[in-house]
Amino acid sequence: MMSRNYAQQYRQSQLEGAVMDADPHKLVALLLSGACERIRLAEACLERGDPARKGKAIGEACAIVGHLNGSLDHEAGGEVAGNLSSLYDYVVRRLTEANLDNDVEALRECLSLLGEIETAWNAIRPAVVGNVPASATA
Repeated sequence: MMSRNYAQQYRQSQLEGAVMDADPHKLVALLLSGACERIRLAEACLERGDPARKGKAIGEACAIVGHLNGSLDHEAGGEVAGNLSSLYDYVVRRLTEANLDNDVEALRECLSLLGEIETAWNAIRPAVVGNVPASATA
């Protein structure tokens, strides 16, 4: 039990370090990854018959997606930001349905949608990281 607690503390400190050192692009990548991770956990908990942990994981995924939605810059992002906002709203609705109905297909749909966004987000890099051109850091 003690080694599990230490492992959890180590993972938490690693995450805190990653967040503290992250630029805005990386923060969004971390949020997308975290949401997908929790949806996978919820699916595993559903298959194991652990409704309490499933509900907690889905709640955490919803909170992360809510943060992603809240961070959208509608003025600068225009139509793209509006479309993402609608998609994030849809994902939260589907996650809520998945939680209420124990619907593994809804979880998989949300994972697929967020996975596509995550892949696209990770494919783009900020033009400049610090004062170093992106091509110099690749």
